[in-house]
Amino acid sequence: MPSSTLDRPQARTWRRYVDASDYPPLIRAYTEVSQRVKEQGLLRRAGWFYLMVGVLIVLGLSGAVTGFVLLGNSWFQLLIAAAFGVLFTQVAFLAHEAGHKQILTSAPANARLARILAGTIGMSFSWWDSKHTRHHGNPNRVSKDPDIAIDTISFVEEDAATARGLRRWITLRQGWLFFPLLTLEGLNLHRLSFQHLFSRGAVKGRWIELAIVFGRFALILVPVFLLLPVGMAFAFMGVQLAVFGVYMGASFAPNHKGMPVIAPDAKLDFFSKQVRTSRNIRGGWWATSLLGGLNYQIEHHLFPNMPRPHLRKARAIVREFCEKLDVPYTETSLLTSYGIVIRYLNEVGLAARDPFECPITAQYRRV
Repeated sequence: MPSSTLDRPQARTWRRYVDASDYPPLIRAYTEVSQRVKEQGLLRRAGWFYLMVGVLIVLGLSGAVTGFVLLGNSWFQLLIAAAFGVLFTQVAFLAHEAGHKQILTSAPANARLARILAGTIGMSFSWWDSKHTRHHGNPNRVSKDPDIAIDTISFVEEDAATARGLRRWITLRQGWLFFPLLTLEGLNLHRLSFQHLFSRGAVKGRWIELAIVFGRFALILVPVFLLLPVGMAFAFMGVQLAVFGVYMGASFAPNHKGMPVIAPDAKLDFFSKQVRTSRNIRGGWWATSLLGGLNYQIEHHLFPNMPRPHLRKARAIVREFCEKLDVPYTETSLLTSYGIVIRYLNEVGLAARDPFECPITAQYRRV
C-alpha cells in the first residue's frame, strides 16, 4: 500500500465502520518517531514566531477598526465585516494552539492565553477544550469523537437514517449544503458557548469567560449599531458571522471528514489511529498561514503540543516512518479535500432515503 494517497483506499470504508482487525499492531512506532522528533528539537517553543503572528493580527484588527471609522455610513463596510471574520478566525487558530500548549512555556499560562483569545472571538474555552480533547483521543471513532456526533449534518449512516422532516431533507443533500450551512456556524459556536457557560454543571472559569465574552460582544455591537443604520448594522454582523463560520468550517473540515470511521469497540494503537484517520493538505507556507497549521493534521494529532513552525519538519519524519511501516499517509490538495468531503457527506446522506423507495430508482440516484 502506498504511503501517500488521495483517499481512494479510504473511500471503500464510507459504507461501514473500520474494525481495525486488519491493521497490524505498531506498538513501538510512536515511541520511535517521538524519539526522532525530540532529537531534532521539534517540540521546543517558537516564541518569536507567535509574537510575529500576534503582532500581524493586532495590526490587521487595528486597520479594520480604522477602516470602519473612516468609511462611516457606507456599504463598503461589508468588506470591513469580512475582514473581521477572517481576522477572528486567525485569532481562533492561536486559541487552538494555546489550548494545545504550543505557544507559552507553562500549561497554566497557555490555558489563560487560550481562555482570553477564545473569549475575544465569542467562544467558551472550557467548552471547546473538553470537546476537542475528546476528539484528539478518539478521532473518527463512533460514539467517542464529538466531531462526528449527530447535528444538522450526519457523519455516519446510522445517524442519517434517523433524520426526519427538515433534517431529512437537508441530510439527503448535505454534501452540497455543507458549505452554505457553514455561514451559520459562527452563530452556532456562539450558541453552544453560551449554552455551556449558562449550564447547571460545574464550568471551569465560568465567570471569567462570561466577562470576556460579554465584553467582546459589547465592544463590537455597540459601535456597529451606534454608528451604522440599523439595516446596515445587521448586514455587517451577518457578513462577519458568515465569513467567520465558513472560514472556520472550511479550515477544520478537510482534516478528518471522509477518512476511515472507526468502530466503537475497535482496538487500534495510537500511531495507526492518528495517522489513518487524519488528512494533510499540500501547499507549504501559504497553506500553513491560511489554515493555521491545520494543514499538517497528521503531525498535529501525533504531537498536539508541537508549535506550528515545526510541523513541516515533522512531516518528513512521519512520512518516512509511514513508508517503512506501510501505513497510508494521506495528503491531498485543499480543493480535492473539499470534493472528498462533499462526496462523503452525500454518500452518508443516502441513508436518509425512504426505506420503501424503489431499489432501482435508488441505484440510479447513486450514479
